Amino acid sequence: MPPQIRDLVAGTGTAMQEIGALPFLLLLAVSLAGSFVAALLYVHFYSSRATGSYVYRSFPLLGLSITAIFVCIQFSLPLSLGLLGALSIVRFRTPIKEPEEIGFIMLVVAASIATATFKLTFVALLFGVALIALLLQTRGGPWARDRQAGTLVVTVPDGGPATAQSAITDSVRRLATSARLESLARHDEALVLSYVFEHVSPEALDRLQAELPQAAPQLSYSLFFTRPGAA
Repeated sequence: MPPQIRDLVAGTGTAMQEIGALPFLLLLAVSLAGSFVAALLYVHFYSSRATGSYVYRSFPLLGLSITAIFVCIQFSLPLSLGLLGALSIVRFRTPIKEPEEIGFIMLVVAASIATATFKLTFVALLFGVALIALLLQTRGGPWARDRQAGTLVVTVPDGGPATAQSAITDSVRRLATSARLESLARHDEALVLSYVFEHVSPEALDRLQAELPQAAPQLSYSLFFTRPGAA
């Protein structure tokens, strides 16, 4: 192994002239691989999110550009200050549509900076811990993907049982302890009840759908989930 690459992997490179073209290409390759890993994680864990932005497609170029910039400027303070001043006039007007996008962009930025500063071991540790965090977030704890939140709208036509409202409320609160009555209105000679709920499992929702028709024979309802892709 060439000494430049050996020093690069060991994290002992200290000057730009010690890097050379081949180690620089290695840094770019590591950054590109890390960007693809971040894109795969995004697609695997959040592909069902309807962001419409396909932000993961920018990860490879984002990682390469950040790595190249930090490799070039980290050994020159005047160049660093000049680039900081130049970048301060840049404004990005594209809105971030999902909070997960910010997290993954920061993951790519952190991996690229670690790569540019020769901390290749940190890159592997970063993605390992990120994978563990995503698994914990989606498969356990209060962020479990099999628990949902949303709104239940129940419509009871006039002529239904007088106890329909209390029976519906009891059923909803029994199967969704966090549910609460958000609004009550009469519209087109019908009683409209709106409930909001959090952290409800699919099994509880199935039982709720089975019990609701028993409260009023002509009852109709709609379920709206406020966390798309959570299931």
